[in-house]
Amino acid sequence: MQFTSEQRLDDGVLEREFTLGEIPGILWTPASASAPAPLILLGHPGGLDKMRPRLTARARHSAEHGFAAATTELPGVGDRPRSAAAEQARADLRRALEAGGPVDEEIIDRLVLPLVDTAVPEWQATLDALLSLPGIGGPVGFSGGVIAIGVRLALVEPRIAAAVLFAGSFVPRATFEDARQVTIPLHVLLQWDDEGNDRQAALDLFDAFGAKEKTLHANMGGHTGVPQFEGDAATAFFNRHLK
Repeated sequence: MQFTSEQRLDDGVLEREFTLGEIPGILWTPASASAPAPLILLGHPGGLDKMRPRLTARARHSAEHGFAAATTELPGVGDRPRSAAAEQARADLRRALEAGGPVDEEIIDRLVLPLVDTAVPEWQATLDALLSLPGIGGPVGFSGGVIAIGVRLALVEPRIAAAVLFAGSFVPRATFEDARQVTIPLHVLLQWDDEGNDRQAALDLFDAFGAKEKTLHANMGGHTGVPQFEGDAATAFFNRHLK
C-alpha cells in the first residue's frame, strides 16, 4: 500500500488517498484516538470520483464516533482497466431496461458474479494492508453496496464482524445461497421506491439471510433518498457490534 496524498479536513479527520497495486482507495481516520480505531469498509457501486462526496460524508460521520473508514474503486470502473465481458453485460442490461421488461437472470449473473469474484479478494487484500497500519484495529464492519459483494465478503471474511448492506443493486441467484450461510449481525437499508431496484428480490434476500440478528429499515423514496437519520441508526448498529 502506498499513500499518494494526505490532507487534514476541517473537522480534524485525516484523509489519505492510496494505491494497492492498481487499486485506488481512500482512508479516513479520526482526529485523535486513545486506542486503535475500529474500521468500517465503505462499499459503493463504483465511480470513486463521482461517489466521493457521499463517501466522505459517511466517513466523517463515522469518524465522529471513533471509527476509521476506507473505500476502494471497483474493478472495471473509473481509471481501472475495462472488461469486454462486463461491458457487454452492461449493454445487454441497458437494452433490457429500455425495453421495459424483466432483466434475465443470465444477464445479472454475467454482470455481477465476475465483479464479486474479483472485488472480494481485493477487499481482503486491502483489509490486510489497512490492519497493518498503526492506529487501526479490529473488529471490522462493512457498510454499503454492491449488496452481492457485501454478502460474499460477510460470508468468507472472518474479520467482518457486522455489516450494513444497501439494497438497490441486482442480485444473482448465487447470492441467495451465500446469504443463507451469513450469520453475522446485519442491518439492511431498502429504498421502497428505488426505480432501479427489484424490491421483491431485496425482500427475498433479507428473508434468506441466516443471521439471528438482522434488521430491515425500509424508507419511502428513490435510490438516493436515504434519510439522514439512517446514518445515525447505522452508527448505533456499529457501536453495538464493533466496540
